Amino acid sequence: MSLEEASRQLEAAIHDARVSFDCILLEELDRAHTNAITARAAVDAAEQAIRVEMERRAAEEGGSAD
Repeated sequence: MSLEEASRQLEAAIHDARVSFDCILLEELDRAHTNAITARAAVDAAEQAIRVEMERRAAEEGGSAD
């Protein structure tokens, strides 16, 4: 995982959220629901990638202080 992956996942979430919004306006609720779920999954993946990077950096800082 990397910050680039987090960025990519957030871009995907933005896209899926916009599609979901448009589908709601078009009353295509099944498609809106599907895209809302995929947007949420992308946000969760981005959050995990950021958390992993934060932990890696904390470990590096802790290791260099010895």
